[in-house]
Amino acid sequence: MDLYTEGDPVTDTRAPDGPIEARWDRRRFTAKLVNPANRRKLTVIVVGTGLAGGSAAATLAEQGYQVRSYCYQDSPRRAHSIAAQGGINAAKNYRNDGDSVHRLFYDTVKGGDFRSRESNVHRLAEVSVNIIDQCVAQGVPFAREYGGLLDTRSFGGAQVQRTFYARGQTGQQLLLGAYQALERQIGLGNVEMNSRHEMLELIVVAGRARGIVVRDLVTGEITTEFADAVVLASGGYGNVFYLSTNAKGCNVTATWRAHRKGAYFANPCYTQIHPTCIPVSGDHQSKLTLMSESLRNDGRVWVPQVEGDDRDPREIPENERDYYLERIYPSFGNLVPRDIASRAAKNVCDEGRGVGPTGLGVYLDFADAIHRLGRKAIEAKYGNLFEMYERITGEDPYAVPMRIYPAVHYTMGGLWVDYDLQATIPGLFVIGEANFSDHGANRLGASALMQGLADGYFVLPNTIADYLAAGPFEKLEPSHPAAVEARQAVADRIQRLLAVDGDRTVDSFHRELGQIMWEHCGMERSAVGLRKAVDEIRALREEFWQRVRIVGDADGLNQSLEKAGRVADFFELAELMCIDALHREESCGGHFRAEHQSPDGEAQRDDERFAYVAAWEYGTERPVLHKEDLKFEYVHPTQRSYK
Repeated sequence: MDLYTEGDPVTDTRAPDGPIEARWDRRRFTAKLVNPANRRKLTVIVVGTGLAGGSAAATLAEQGYQVRSYCYQDSPRRAHSIAAQGGINAAKNYRNDGDSVHRLFYDTVKGGDFRSRESNVHRLAEVSVNIIDQCVAQGVPFAREYGGLLDTRSFGGAQVQRTFYARGQTGQQLLLGAYQALERQIGLGNVEMNSRHEMLELIVVAGRARGIVVRDLVTGEITTEFADAVVLASGGYGNVFYLSTNAKGCNVTATWRAHRKGAYFANPCYTQIHPTCIPVSGDHQSKLTLMSESLRNDGRVWVPQVEGDDRDPREIPENERDYYLERIYPSFGNLVPRDIASRAAKNVCDEGRGVGPTGLGVYLDFADAIHRLGRKAIEAKYGNLFEMYERITGEDPYAVPMRIYPAVHYTMGGLWVDYDLQATIPGLFVIGEANFSDHGANRLGASALMQGLADGYFVLPNTIADYLAAGPFEKLEPSHPAAVEARQAVADRIQRLLAVDGDRTVDSFHRELGQIMWEHCGMERSAVGLRKAVDEIRALREEFWQRVRIVGDADGLNQSLEKAGRVADFFELAELMCIDALHREESCGGHFRAEHQSPDGEAQRDDERFAYVAAWEYGTERPVLHKEDLKFEYVHPTQRSYK
C-alpha cells in the first residue's frame, strides 16, 4: 500500500511465559526492586490526574518516590474520569452466579474480538478483585444491598453480574477516592501538583524519556521539567471526531508528541461507538451526552416495526414494536457488547425505522421495569441519569421512553506498551486509556475504570521499579541540548500557529475534520471511503495552516491557541487512523469494514492475516507498520456470537 511502509516485527520482551495464572506473580518477583532509601532520590513525572494518573501519582508517592504531577484542568479532580457513570467490573462473584477471574478474562478477550493480549487481560482480571477492596477502604460509596453487602449489576458482554456501581456517578466517586489519596501525598510534600499546565513535548536524552516541556496555561510561560521516568496518563483521543462523549478538553497532544519522538502508536483505528447516548439535536452542539450502559439492565431497546411510524411511542402497541436486540441476540438481549448494539441501532435507522426528529434514534423504554419493580426502585438505581436526561431533552423518561443513538466514546488504541506498561522509548510509561494494552478491538462496559485503577494502583508501581532500579540517572539542566531543542520546538510551533492570521476559526476546522471522520472512519468503514478521507484530511490540514485564525497572543491565557495546537495534532492522528483502518482488511470489534461481514451482517475477522497488534512508528514521509503477533493459548478465537 502506498500510504505506509512495513518495518520489523515488534515483540513484548517483558511478557512472562508459563501458566497464565502465575505470570503476573512471576513478573513481580523477577522485577528489580528499589529500596526505600533510594526511592527518595528518584523523581517521576505523571501527566494526567484521572483514575490512572491520580492513583499512580498517589501510590508512587506513598512508596517514597518524588512525584511531579501535571494536568491542564484547574484541579486534578476535574479529569474526565469523573464523567464515567455505570460501574466498574471485578471478579469477586458476590452474586454466586458463576463468575471467576477466568470468566472475566474470557469475557474480556472475547469482547475485544480476540485482538488483545491474553497475559495483559488475565492480569487485569486478577487485579480487579483488589481494586474494590482498595476503593471501599477509601470510602467510595458503592451501592449496597439491604443486608449491607456490595451490590452489583449486569453490563454488556457478560452473563453474570460483576459490575460494582455508585448510582450513575461511579467515575466521580472513584476519582474522588484517588483524588483524596493524591491530596494526602501533596499535603505531605511527596507530590508537587501543577494544574493548568499542558504537556507540549517529550524530552528524550540518550534514548531515554527524561522530562517534558509544559506551557503554563495562565501565564503562557514555557518550561522544561525533568525526571528519571515519565508516565503518561492523558486519556483517549475520541475528540478527533469533534462530537463525542468526551469533555471538550480531551485531546491527543501528550501521546502524539511522544509518538513523534519515537513511541509507537498501536491500533489507532480501534474506536468505540457507545450505543446509549442522547441523539444529536443540531449543528450548534459541541459535544454529546452519554446515558450509562447500565440503563440497558432494565430498559428495553425498540423501534416501530413499520418504516415511518412517527406516533407517540406510548400509542404504539406491543405487537407493532420490534425489540430488535432481544430478537436478534436472545442469549444476551439488550446486554450485547457496545459495538454490536451500536451497529444494530444504525441498521434499523438505515432501514427507516429510526425515531425522533432526525430519524437517528431508537427507544430505551423503562415501562416494564417500572411496572415490575416500582418507580422508587428505578429512582434508586438510575435517578441522577433520568434527571440529567430530562434536563437536556425536556422529556420525562419515567413517562416517555428515552431516545438514544450511538456516539463516539472510548478509544482502544493508544501508545504501544509492553507487559511492564513501558513504551518503545525507555523510561516512558503509559497507563489507562492512553495506552492500547487490554481491550482489543472493543472495550466491554465498566472495564475502563477497572483498567485505569489497575494500572495506577497495582501494575505500574510494581513494573516501573524494574526500570528505576538503574537510576538515578544523570542530572539534567535546562541548558542541556535536548531540552533546549524540545523547548524551542514548542516555541516555534506556537509562533507558527499565531503567524497564520487567517480567517477561519479553530472550531470550524475541528468540526469539519470530525464530519470527515464520522462519515468515513466511524461506525462503518470501506476502502473507498477511507482513501477519500485521507485525501480530504490532507487538504483540510493544508488549509488549516493557511487560514486558521487565533486571536490573542502566547503571553497569557489563550484558549484559542490551546485548541489550535490540539486540533493540529488531531489532523495528523486522523490520517493515521484512516490508514490503519484501510490496511486492516477485516472487521473486528469497533472496526467494521463494509467489505468484511458475515451473511447476517456480523463482523468477519481474518485471523490468518490480521491476528496482530498494528504498532505504527512515526515517519516524516509515511508511517511505518510494525506487527506484534497475538497468540491465544487459553481463549481460542472463534466467530464471536452473542445469540
